[in-house]
Amino acid sequence: MGHKLRVGELQETYLTDEEIWRIFTIVLSSKSVKSSTYKYALVKALIENLYQVNEQYELSYDQLAYSFTKIYWNLIVNHELIHQNAGKSARVVTIIKEEQTKHGIPSDFSFDKIDEAVQLILVKKVKSIMKINVYGALYGDTRGSFYAFDHQREYFKLNPVVYHFMLNYQRLIVNLTNYHMAVMIEALNEVPSINYLLGKVERLAERSSLRPFEKLLLQYFEKTCFYCGKTLSNAKRETHVDHFIPWSFVQSDHIWNLVLSCSHCNSSKSDKLPERGYLEFIINRNNKLVEKKEDPKVVNMMTNYKDKKIILLYDYSIKNGYDTIWTPS
Repeated sequence: MGHKLRVGELQETYLTDEEIWRIFTIVLSSKSVKSSTYKYALVKALIENLYQVNEQYELSYDQLAYSFTKIYWNLIVNHELIHQNAGKSARVVTIIKEEQTKHGIPSDFSFDKIDEAVQLILVKKVKSIMKINVYGALYGDTRGSFYAFDHQREYFKLNPVVYHFMLNYQRLIVNLTNYHMAVMIEALNEVPSINYLLGKVERLAERSSLRPFEKLLLQYFEKTCFYCGKTLSNAKRETHVDHFIPWSFVQSDHIWNLVLSCSHCNSSKSDKLPERGYLEFIINRNNKLVEKKEDPKVVNMMTNYKDKKIILLYDYSIKNGYDTIWTPS
């Protein structure tokens, strides 16, 4: 009956870590009511937007639907893994395949390469599916203690205790979700392309190109490496865009976590954290972006950004094992 709910209220305000782990175990396992990959995609979408919540721990349906759609586009179109549940074909598969055919989009096009107008159509349709088959259904599995939701207001509100739990154990939750999602997809899709499936699932949220961010950063800031200060020339492959907090932890692309870098710093930093002193530099840089009120695109990208969020992200990445600190040589 959970899938018919249009509103779900938080049933508990406090849970211990042990209680949260117990519920997560049920959600990620075969004990869950959901026999589709929808539950894993929702967890991955939440992780991708974990640092985009507002002061009330809320996310919009549009934010979650965008991430959800991107995940399934890359699964269904790029990797041809069309079986996503144990019964009839998942509705999200039908929607994505129909739009791909209608607009003649090649299978090697990742989601971020699609025309923005088509993206909006897909996200709107997937959002309607999530209202029916995702929010209410998983609300029951979590005993109403993980989140609240409201279809009319189109908002999703995390229990603050669960939010901080996800921050604290983010890396482990991501690994568990990827593993269980890969196991289910492997069982449903007996095709040759299943090779290296776990690796494919791990990279579902990653953009294929950071070029749009590079253009914006070059538009507003000097052509110098954020880390070593080297002047970036126009030579091929000289200018790189680096995730200040490693992508392997944050699992998303936000301009407030992206910096211009030279090739040497980008390759030597890899998935390490820069030394803490660089936090002050990126906070100052981000405050300049916040001031770009004349650019609607930048304003949208900086929605819900707060200095304390990137500090929080830095501290929680250390707690999650990113404790090798890098400095430019």
